[in-house]
Amino acid sequence: MRLFARYSSCLPAISFCLFLAGVSPAQDFLHESKNDRNNRMGWWREARFGLFLHWGLYAVPAGHWGDRNDYGEWIRNSARIPLDEYSRFVSQFNPVKFDAKSWVRMAKEAGMRYIVITSKHHDGFCLFDSKFTDFNVMSTPFHRDVLAELADACRKEDVKLCFYYSIMDWHHPDYLPHREWETTRPAADAEFARYVQYMKNQLKELLTRYGDIGVLWFDGEWEPTWNHLLGNDLYNYVRRLQPAIIVNNRVGAGRSGMEGFNEEGEFAGDFGTPEQEIPATGIPDADWETCMTMNDHWGYNAADTNFKSSRDLIRMLVDIASKGGNFLLNIGPTAEGVFPPASIARLHDIGAWMKISGESVYGTTSSPFSRTPWGRCTRKLMPDGSVRLYFHLFDRPSGSVFSCNGLGSSPRNVWLLQKPGTALSWKHIHDTITVVLPPSPVDSVDAVLVMDFPQSPLVFRPPVISAPSPLFLEELPVTISGTSAGEIHYTLDGSLPDGSSPLYQGPVRLTQTALVTARAFYHGSPVSDTVVRSFTRAAPEPAAGNDDLLPGVSYSYYEGSWDSLPAFDSLTPAARGVVRVVDLSMKHRKEYFGVRYEGCLVVPQDGVYLAAIRSDDGSRLFIGGKLVADNDGLHGSATAAGYAALGKGAHPFRIEYFNKTGDADMDFQLAPAGRNPSSVVKEFLFHFR
Repeated sequence: MRLFARYSSCLPAISFCLFLAGVSPAQDFLHESKNDRNNRMGWWREARFGLFLHWGLYAVPAGHWGDRNDYGEWIRNSARIPLDEYSRFVSQFNPVKFDAKSWVRMAKEAGMRYIVITSKHHDGFCLFDSKFTDFNVMSTPFHRDVLAELADACRKEDVKLCFYYSIMDWHHPDYLPHREWETTRPAADAEFARYVQYMKNQLKELLTRYGDIGVLWFDGEWEPTWNHLLGNDLYNYVRRLQPAIIVNNRVGAGRSGMEGFNEEGEFAGDFGTPEQEIPATGIPDADWETCMTMNDHWGYNAADTNFKSSRDLIRMLVDIASKGGNFLLNIGPTAEGVFPPASIARLHDIGAWMKISGESVYGTTSSPFSRTPWGRCTRKLMPDGSVRLYFHLFDRPSGSVFSCNGLGSSPRNVWLLQKPGTALSWKHIHDTITVVLPPSPVDSVDAVLVMDFPQSPLVFRPPVISAPSPLFLEELPVTISGTSAGEIHYTLDGSLPDGSSPLYQGPVRLTQTALVTARAFYHGSPVSDTVVRSFTRAAPEPAAGNDDLLPGVSYSYYEGSWDSLPAFDSLTPAARGVVRVVDLSMKHRKEYFGVRYEGCLVVPQDGVYLAAIRSDDGSRLFIGGKLVADNDGLHGSATAAGYAALGKGAHPFRIEYFNKTGDADMDFQLAPAGRNPSSVVKEFLFHFR
């Protein structure tokens, strides 16, 4: 019996698209060797910092349409502008101040090593001379191939040129689905396979005309016409054209929300793409890149002055590098072809810091420390085999003395990157190093303290306590991992471990509620913080009776404007009904609405389950009247999850959801503890008669 489904199958259409691709099974780039992958990813991992450029027809209205001025690159869809009316921007797009050399030079001087530009965004307009559509820059008064000029400038400045390309296309007649509000654009004659061929024709232009391209940055892959098989095929197609190219994970359909990482399974893509966020702890053993706006919009918005400070952007860059990621920082150029002055000022400030301290970012890997209350740390393997640690001090320590715990090796020298050649006084006792800093600050944004070690230093990290879930029914295996050196002692009653406490030698099997407490020791002395996790033995919630159940989930649909979930009981619904699965098929509009679902979830056996709710904007999930996942508030697509011990059978649940503006997204997911949740299929959703 299968409880969950990730995708729907559409094998005939997929097979036809694969036939059109002309890529044979032998041309499979999905399974390259680790050495080949490392060689291909090398320059990207070294670069760490790139410029994102969202530029196109949407720069003409500059965020203003009707009585609103808060639009961006989605303006055609968000403002519901008919295609004929939007196409008038073609005759108005004339960026006479565009200077590719200036753009590339500003990026390079800011310390950026690569540029990703929107060759085609969701609106379908192309910034290059494509023979497969007239909806491109050559039809504008400007009549110059923007990408050709950027390619030439990037080659001269030794900056990698990369292309963003949207899989979604609101202009092409064969792209499906059309926008739900486009009642004058019938989809009866559309053929998605024909659109896939159009897309590949354009990608071939992009990868054969402009020299070596560093990255193909796909987007717009989340609509149901795209799937992981088409993504895998497209990945192979572009790698065949340029085998060394790097492709982001949005080429496929396995991305898990805005976090930007793939679900389990074989999905194409070389790196994850968290959007507008920095993963709290990074992602071990994975390549990833945070893309982020300087203000609140990707495309140019003349009214948007909410720019992040230069200080915050520099620290974000360091934070990302310390977690092993890249930073792709966005600018939306104006319709005249220039960067906004506020963006230029920030590029200048970042560049000034990078000119002195860039070596602490380029080619570095993630911090060996799990906690850095003083700032961040980056690590670099030097050519002679030694290891250099860069301690980024965001806040000047009191008394001008820097102290770091958990370091088991002594450095051979210590200095400040902003004061090269000046050795600092330091002491290393047990697992703590202290460094005396100069009396006056050297950099108020990020003073970088450097330590060189003859080999990889010994770093003591707090233990990590892991288990399939915090709840269990009868028995739960708990693992405790730590540093490669030393040992871990633990207790099960919350008391502080010491050298006489049990030594961790393998999974601890709990049969009763416990407060697991662990600490690392070296030569008999504690060398880490104490870590505590609670685990609860629970009885499964009894199931409800199954006699009065009908297929599907009841819903109440509401319309209104909210910043958080309203009290639906006090509102009058605009509609009621039943849906077969928890989705948004009943909505009458894209924005300003809410839904409350009520039904029963049938689980096949007693167990602990991980329940999740993914939404844009807010949502909450209740099972058996208890709040399991709280995802309320205004936000992009995000997931909240919680655990529930459930007995075999039907369990009442309630989901509350609202969307204010922008995309509407909502998905109910479930899995046994220890597995990633996926969408609950209709066979397990019911409602009371």
